[in-house]
Amino acid sequence: MHFEKLVPNIFYTNINEGLKFFVDCLNFNIGHDEIKSSHPFCALEKDGLRINLFENEELAKEHYPEFRLVTKNIEEVYEKVSKSHPEFLHPNLNKITLRPWGAKEFALKDVQVGIVIQEW
Repeated sequence: MHFEKLVPNIFYTNINEGLKFFVDCLNFNIGHDEIKSSHPFCALEKDGLRINLFENEELAKEHYPEFRLVTKNIEEVYEKVSKSHPEFLHPNLNKITLRPWGAKEFALKDVQVGIVIQEW
């Protein structure tokens, strides 16, 4: 059995909040766009990754996902994000920190999603 990608579905009360986080802050691109439809949806892509964003108030209230994005240059990611969107830095891990398990990490959060940026 072989899988090529894991594609999470993320639900927002207002899809524009997700676009600010993933497109503006993390530089994902909109690969499929139904944002202006009666059931707003889009597929975001970056570096072989894909995330589906949906606007659905009911499901947004039920889910608060957390993900890890692994990089080989955490300092570059931190520098960009901390300058362009410092409001997304998680208060509990807002600086690059060497964790007891050997990875360097910092964390981001918006109204709906938590993301740990990690470098081994």
